Amino acid sequence: GKIVSSFVKDIIMPPLGFLIGGVDFTDLKLVLKAAEGEAAAVTLKYGEFLQTLFDFIIVAFAIFVAIKAMNSLKKSTEEDEAPSEIPKDVALLTEIRDLLKK
Repeated sequence: GKIVSSFVKDIIMPPLGFLIGGVDFTDLKLVLKAAEGEAAAVTLKYGEFLQTLFDFIIVAFAIFVAIKAMNSLKKSTEEDEAPSEIPKDVALLTEIRDLLKK
């Protein structure tokens, strides 16, 4: 989990942030109650939620692409291993079925 989070945070998000104009979503918040004295402000940090949501979407897309690639490789190897000759018992059963149909 930490490797994926670091990959998204340090590798994927900087160029993406640059492309969309340097927007940093983690700083977005809604102040419900301002700080008074030693009491901290009550905030709704929807920017961090958006950042986590973008991280999830990027990771989900990467996993989707990886699984799709593995399935296509598996499918191509199964096609290569498919026997080109019909086994004798299957051919015999096919002949019997055809004779019974007549």
